[in-house]
Amino acid sequence: MKIVLATRNPGKIAELRRILSGFDIVGLEEFPEIGDVAETGVTFEDNALLKAHAVAQGSGLPAVADDSGLCVDVLNGMPGVFSARWSGRHGDDRGNLDLLLAQVSDVPADKLSAHFACVAALALPSGEQRVVEGTLPGHLVRAPRGDHGFGYDPIFVPEGEQRTTAELAPEEKDAISHRGRAFRALAPLVRELLAT
Repeated sequence: MKIVLATRNPGKIAELRRILSGFDIVGLEEFPEIGDVAETGVTFEDNALLKAHAVAQGSGLPAVADDSGLCVDVLNGMPGVFSARWSGRHGDDRGNLDLLLAQVSDVPADKLSAHFACVAALALPSGEQRVVEGTLPGHLVRAPRGDHGFGYDPIFVPEGEQRTTAELAPEEKDAISHRGRAFRALAPLVRELLAT
C-alpha cells in the first residue's frame, strides 16, 4: 500500500524515502488536486496533524506529515514553529538564516545552544492517527558552512560534532537528525496500523 508524504519539498521527500525504506512512498506531486495545507497550528504537533489528516482525506491513503524547526534557547525556543517563515516569506532559507544570525549577533558563542525538533504524524483516512517526536541538540555557528541539507542546516552543529548538519553526508545526517529520529520511531507504528 502506498503512503503519501505530505510534502512537495524534493529534499525532504528524498530524505524520508531513505529513512522509511521498505514502504511505497509517494509525495504530493502524485496528487496535484490536493492543495497546500495552511500551517495554522501553534505547535509542531498541530501542524503535522493538520497536514497528515488533510492529505489522508484528499488521497484516500495513509499519509505521513511532519513539522519541524529550529529552537534557539536564547530566543526562548524561537523561531520554533515559525522556522520556515521566520523572515516573513515561507521557505526563504537565506532570509531566515540572515535574520536569525542578526538576532543573535551580540550573544556570546557559548550561549548559542539550540535544538532541532520534529513531530511526525501518521493519519489514516478513517481518522486514526499516531504522533512521535525527535530532537537533535546542538549549537549555532555565526556563518553558514556546508552544501548539504536545507533550512538552518548550514548554521547548526549537532552535539558531539564539529561540522554543521550541512557539512554531513546525507547518510550521516539521517542517522542523527531530528527528522530521522522521529520517522524511525514512526516506522513501527506505520507497520502496525497498516497491518490491521
